[in-house]
Amino acid sequence: MLMPALKEFVKFIREQGVIGLAIGFILGGAVGKTVSSFVQDIIQPLLGYVLGSTTGLKAVHLGSVMVGSFLANLIDFVIIAAVVFYLFKGLKLDKVDAPKQ
Repeated sequence: MLMPALKEFVKFIREQGVIGLAIGFILGGAVGKTVSSFVQDIIQPLLGYVLGSTTGLKAVHLGSVMVGSFLANLIDFVIIAAVVFYLFKGLKLDKVDAPKQ
């Protein structure tokens, strides 16, 4: 009774792309951490320098409104979205979910 259920489970994992989803999730986390580090360690100090702040982008404010942290997160999102988009297109993953004919 256990073996048929195990075989059905393995078939489900193969057919539904669960392994690919897990790999994508792990790689997505790694890309996110790398891009966050890039933004915090390189982009923020450069923008802070250009905008006249010695503490980086997070110190940028308009009057009493602190917008630097939001800008850093926005830059983070745009870079991650671009990386995912170009990897998706470059690996031709848009063809994977196409209906079978």
